Amino acid sequence: MKRRSRPPEPKPPIDKRSNPISALFNYTSLALIGGIFILGIGIGIAFSSTASFNPENVASREVIDRSAPNPELCVQYGASAMVTDLRVYLTLNPFNVYVTQPAMRPGCVLRRNNWSILEQRNLISSEQVRDCKNRMNTFGYTGTLEGSPEITCVYQNDSASNLFLQPGATGTRTETDSF
Repeated sequence: MKRRSRPPEPKPPIDKRSNPISALFNYTSLALIGGIFILGIGIGIAFSSTASFNPENVASREVIDRSAPNPELCVQYGASAMVTDLRVYLTLNPFNVYVTQPAMRPGCVLRRNNWSILEQRNLISSEQVRDCKNRMNTFGYTGTLEGSPEITCVYQNDSASNLFLQPGATGTRTETDSF
């Protein structure tokens, strides 16, 4: 006797509506969820990147220029600056380094050829000018010139390049960059 092989029984068709997972994630709902996600990212970026121009948030060069002591004079004869005052304590036995909390305040750095402004107001002596000139430095100050400014002979560090520039961007320093 020969055995007959039976053809395989056909599988019942899969009803996609009966599968709760596929019903939950159909194309329409995925597109809706994706749109909400993108919208949320956009709103988050908009809220976090808004610049407020209050003194606690220095967001642009214009804010620094307006905050400088004697802003018009500073921009015309030098450059506005952010002055950071801090002290570093170094112990040798045992070797440790301690740093104070920095204090930020507005300041101004004058170009070498504009020191006469400080001399005319009797804010620096000819000896201070000579000492600063011998070291190839310039003067920086905080506080208004009409009040009692703190004037210091400062050194321009040319090795402190701007690391925020685009990589590979080349350009020569202009004469106004040298103080």
